[in-house]
Amino acid sequence: MGSFSPQPPAQPPQAPHALSLGAGFYVTLIVNRWWAQYTSIPLPDQLMCVISSNVHGKDERGRILRRTLIRYANLSAVLILRSVSTRVLKRFPTMDHVVEAGFMTQDERKKFESLHSDFNKYWIPCVWFTNLAAQARRDGRIHDDVALRLLMDELNLYRAKCSMLFHYDWISIPLVYTQVVTIAVYSFFAFCLVGRQFLEPLEPGQEGDLDMYIPLSTLLQFFFYAGWLKVAEQIINPFGEDDDDFETNKLIDRNLQVSLLSVDDMYQNLPPAVKDKYWNETTAQPPYTMATAAETLKPSFLGSTFDMR
Repeated sequence: MGSFSPQPPAQPPQAPHALSLGAGFYVTLIVNRWWAQYTSIPLPDQLMCVISSNVHGKDERGRILRRTLIRYANLSAVLILRSVSTRVLKRFPTMDHVVEAGFMTQDERKKFESLHSDFNKYWIPCVWFTNLAAQARRDGRIHDDVALRLLMDELNLYRAKCSMLFHYDWISIPLVYTQVVTIAVYSFFAFCLVGRQFLEPLEPGQEGDLDMYIPLSTLLQFFFYAGWLKVAEQIINPFGEDDDDFETNKLIDRNLQVSLLSVDDMYQNLPPAVKDKYWNETTAQPPYTMATAAETLKPSFLGSTFDMR
């Protein structure tokens, strides 16, 4: 017979360093991978600025070239996001939906499907882009080779992000790493549940009192380690349909809208260039509101050693 001791142990056993290091490195790896995947989502902002400034012509042919170039870029992003994001695949489950959405024409779809490959073909619109840009250079729509080179460089950066998304989806975190950390965390606290209880032997016939001691240190450790593990489980695949996953469909909508606006409606549609507000002032000083007026009393920072004596 025995009972729980009414007093907590003087020095309860601590979590092993291996568990702290393993869980810490695992969560760090997952978070870094999560952020790297977000920064690898292709955004057309730089590319659309280069197209708008270097593919010339206010006539219908020039407008078609600019809109087609940026549409090819957006099409490549849609194709790769269909391959990695559950949300996008449900929105565009077939190529018919991609054509209906306006990212691809029927002729382009026939050409796309006639090119046989055992691998993902998200890169085909990028090749169309390069060929169309070369044709625009021959037609004089791109005035020099420097502008063409700049356009190709931006496209390659855009295509590289599409490629990185594909590789992140292809090469995942080794399953054995996830299993090791998960088993280590839960088995550690399973042993703590038993190992951190102390029995005190009693005399025959003696009754023991119930130990109502709350193991605060063990609870805190459980919250920290199990919390780390749950964070990693939630963000290990950010292209799913959870509330915290990437809003890839909204990104597609945003990218298409702003890119078409940039290369079409904003092409050479500039506000008049006039003298700015500080034209006759030697030192420009933007105004402060009453809420920030106190900041004007602070001296300017001139360096850590400026007032050294």
